[in-house]
Amino acid sequence: MAKLFMLFVVSLFSLASIASAQNVLPSLDELGDGWNVIKTGGVCSTGTPYQFYVKRRLGSNKLLIYFNGGGACWFGQQCDLKAKPNTHFPFANMKENDPRTASGLFAHDNVENPFVDYNMVSLPYCTGDVHMGAGKRTYAYTDATGKKVKVPTFHVGYKNSTTVLYWVYKNFQSPQRIMVSGSSAGAIGSSFYSGLIAERYPSVPVVLLADAAGGYNSPRLPVVFKAWNTASILPDWKEYTGETNETLTFEDFYIASANHNKNLTIAQYNAAGDQVQINFNLLLGDPPDSFKIPQRIFHHYTEIESAVDTFYSYTPGGKVHTILRSPHFYTYKVEGIRFVTWLSDLAAGKPVGDISCVDEPQGCAAAPK
Repeated sequence: MAKLFMLFVVSLFSLASIASAQNVLPSLDELGDGWNVIKTGGVCSTGTPYQFYVKRRLGSNKLLIYFNGGGACWFGQQCDLKAKPNTHFPFANMKENDPRTASGLFAHDNVENPFVDYNMVSLPYCTGDVHMGAGKRTYAYTDATGKKVKVPTFHVGYKNSTTVLYWVYKNFQSPQRIMVSGSSAGAIGSSFYSGLIAERYPSVPVVLLADAAGGYNSPRLPVVFKAWNTASILPDWKEYTGETNETLTFEDFYIASANHNKNLTIAQYNAAGDQVQINFNLLLGDPPDSFKIPQRIFHHYTEIESAVDTFYSYTPGGKVHTILRSPHFYTYKVEGIRFVTWLSDLAAGKPVGDISCVDEPQGCAAAPK
């Protein structure tokens, strides 16, 4: 009984914290033209301030929600900004987190941009936890000099993301269509949050495009879920029944989100030889000769396809990581179909197919020209 009471108190405190943050955030009507920066009171992995970006499109009731990427960390030396390697974006205000510096779907001056008439909300990434960490963690390691080092790390991606989403729910109460997307680490986060967003708007068509995170079906994944305590943030859905930090996989987020929400369409983009995905599998501890990234991506697709009604994929050749913020957004063509056209049709609810470099004359070794 005492434990239940404490959980109740913690839940109330968390809700009160989110509500308090919402009370001080500007409303959509208070925002200016162009991109607006909104500070939330949240923090990044090192305790620096968190913020997000909003671009209002007057007269439009369409909404795009984007989760940025930027690596991850799950042990002391990796999370310590003073040590090497550093493998995650640690600050929300970095240019890499700023949509104003990006191309692709953020290129509002490109007439081919299918999202130019969408309201946009862009979530920076700076917590090292694929937007899904449950709280602060203090790591410890011994440096090269033999010194014991403690690394307090705020894996608070869940709190940051839900703060932004509660702002979205308050300011976009009846959107016409919703596009949820994310790149790299943000692709993983978007696969989870697309389900929460679709549940919030059950009568609205929601489309997910997860960009460049399909090759992480490693047997060593439990180490990251334990570091971030991801299982503790899962919603009370039957699709997540029995899941723990030991059993979770990245495929689970796509499958649960799609099966829980009939208004959600899910899709992915992955380059068949994505070098960044290779590097992170190695960082997880997988021996170089234990996997091939094209096979991991294929098995990832197959597992999702076998468990959901509808799933689409676009898979070019080459090693280039991510496309949604890149000029390649407008130039890549596979099987005669440009990526921008394929995504435009997907977002609009038009029929699309699975596009793959396997059917290209040069195969999957080379990137599209």
